[in-house]
Amino acid sequence: MEKKFYLPLLALASMIALASCSGKLKPLSEQYIKADPQPLEAIGGQVPVTISVTYPSKWFNKNAVVTVTPVLRYETGETWGTAYTYQGEKVKANNQVIAYSSGGNATLKSSFKYKPEMKKSELYLTFDAKIKNKAVKLPDIKIADGVLATSALADAGSNSPAIGADKFQRIIKEAYDANILFLIQQAELRSKELNKQEVQDWKDLVENANEAPNQNVAVEISAYASPDGGVKLNDALASKREANTNKYIQKELKKRKIDVPVDAHYTAQDWEGFQELVSKSNLQDKDLVLRVLSMYKDPEEREREIKNISTVFKSLAEEILPQLRRSRLIANIEIIGKSDEEISKLAQSDPGALSIEEILYAATLTDNAADKESIYNKAAQLYSSDYRTWNNIGAQRFAAGDYAKADELFNKANSIQSNSASNINLGLLSLIKGDKDKAQQLIGGASDAPELGEALGVLYLSQGEYAKAVSSFGATKSNNAALAQLLSKDYSKASQTLNAITKADAVTDYLKAVVAARTNDTNGVISNLKAAIAKKPALAKEAGLDLEFAKYAANSAFTSLIK
Repeated sequence: MEKKFYLPLLALASMIALASCSGKLKPLSEQYIKADPQPLEAIGGQVPVTISVTYPSKWFNKNAVVTVTPVLRYETGETWGTAYTYQGEKVKANNQVIAYSSGGNATLKSSFKYKPEMKKSELYLTFDAKIKNKAVKLPDIKIADGVLATSALADAGSNSPAIGADKFQRIIKEAYDANILFLIQQAELRSKELNKQEVQDWKDLVENANEAPNQNVAVEISAYASPDGGVKLNDALASKREANTNKYIQKELKKRKIDVPVDAHYTAQDWEGFQELVSKSNLQDKDLVLRVLSMYKDPEEREREIKNISTVFKSLAEEILPQLRRSRLIANIEIIGKSDEEISKLAQSDPGALSIEEILYAATLTDNAADKESIYNKAAQLYSSDYRTWNNIGAQRFAAGDYAKADELFNKANSIQSNSASNINLGLLSLIKGDKDKAQQLIGGASDAPELGEALGVLYLSQGEYAKAVSSFGATKSNNAALAQLLSKDYSKASQTLNAITKADAVTDYLKAVVAARTNDTNGVISNLKAAIAKKPALAKEAGLDLEFAKYAANSAFTSLIK
């Protein structure tokens, strides 16, 4: 009896032992796991990672459920990524199945919101495993070290805030005209035309401009014939009208002791004037007349075809053509404004003597931030209903780092008149606060501001869209523009931009060091880091943590800088 039971019991024990061995979940070797990128990199405020896991054959128990979660650990805490759950072939659930005999592959995508502490960090995979609801402890596996955080150097606060620009013009050009009309096929000047108020007012205007100390005036005479009557006849007629008008004007100017240049010329057939008057008229079939003008370029053909439109030609002859038999008198006047010196002095001594455009322009004549803000404050006192005054005070507060006051002033400007400059500036403040959606709404909806490209550049930079950022920055010479070029791996262009920055700061030098590191220029790394740390000592610690300089960890010159 004992012998009978011995063999079956031995076989059963062997099967149990075999099942027990094959059912264990052993620690997964690091060789089966790959994290991309290496090192991790902050992009658009996030640290994305793609993890590829290969489960070898005979590893994944048929009754196992394994949840894998990446976790980024750093000195002050840890951030957990997206969990992925896998199951063996006998588990009844809806997770990805990993075969026991052949194994399988899995891809885990995760992203961590970037924190500065993550520069010095370690990425682990954690495992929560069960076999038939019995927990199986598996160790965490480290798969990456540190985060490359160069993109975090983007700084909306260093952008140039948008200014409500002045419309000051040193020389304002204005033209005033009067018409002397002629009878059909005649060139004689008529007393009725010469004595009409329009012509008298024009002569007075020329005289006043000539006497004004801040005005220049020049006279132009343009004589015409109407398009009917043939080119040869009209050429002679227009020429004579020009000569008679010129003679008259010269005489009038001499009588008033006005010495100004006179330019006289004529046009034989005034087709342009004809087309303009017809298009503005209420003539019946005027569209037909305009179509003839567009179809026929030869003057004789045009005249013939228009005369063939019998329904309208009578109206043309009575209403349009008489207005084209004329000499046009034009007074081209230049009004010369105050000099820069005059405007600057008045901005300090008597700002009320300046127009809104002049006082806004006065602020552009100084590079002193305090003086600019003082002028803008005076402008706001004098012209409080102009949004530009409040926006521009806000721009000065923004540049000074007083973001709360800047926000108040930009909103005040918008309450007077919604405008692109203030919206761009509010968008920059939103970026500083970390509200990218609001920044996108404000900056993306702005237009007609010279600073828009730079604002879009830093917005795209914050979103990790480096090519768009480079395009938007254009020729801007700033740390942010250079950073976009650096992150797009255009190191030559980034270097050119950094060298062209007129007010280089510690970040400028730090970025130069990063470019040097990426182009294997050891001397450039050391010299530029030295300059950056001299301006901002806190950068020594940052450089020591920065993976951009990891390969210089054993360099004595580097280590002495970051102590």
